[in-house]
Amino acid sequence: MHDLAPTTEVLAGLVAAVRDDQLSAPTPCPEMSLAELLVHIDELALAFTAAATKTTPTGDDGTPDEDNPPTASSPLDTGWRTRIPQRLTDLAAAWRADAAWTGMTHAGGVDLPGEVAGVVALDEVLLHGWDVAAATGQQFTADPALAEAALGFVQATAQESPEGSPGLFGPPLPVPAEAPLLDRLVALSGRDPAWTPPA
Repeated sequence: MHDLAPTTEVLAGLVAAVRDDQLSAPTPCPEMSLAELLVHIDELALAFTAAATKTTPTGDDGTPDEDNPPTASSPLDTGWRTRIPQRLTDLAAAWRADAAWTGMTHAGGVDLPGEVAGVVALDEVLLHGWDVAAATGQQFTADPALAEAALGFVQATAQESPEGSPGLFGPPLPVPAEAPLLDRLVALSGRDPAWTPPA
């Protein structure tokens, strides 16, 4: 069981600091603009909160999100600067419950153990925090214990799928064994730790 709050708080701060003129900027996620990445973060916060509480995620209109899955071209609704941070706060709160980490749950169209879903949620928030920071030139910090937990998950996934996991990670990139923990995590997920926005 992990407390996701140190990671969700970092991502919430990064999201709140995004400027309007940065929304069309590229990100380390191929073919995804910053606005599209923010839509994804908004939706994953809802989905993994529901996974923790073992309920069906719903949108602002009460419609089950699984009936209207988001796409990469979904618009970024108004109010996102306050809504996304709040949803991230709710996400961390939901995973503080012991029951969230037990039994089976549902996320991303698959059934999986609660303890696995919690680590997936942690990994998503941590890596996308790095993505937002890299795309906007902000500083990113990761709690070492949480980064270690995410690294263990990504390592296991990379061993099972060395060519990458579509919709989750790209093919792992080589990185020195002595590289910083965060660089190793980012590279294993298929991202270049040295990525910067194109000039």
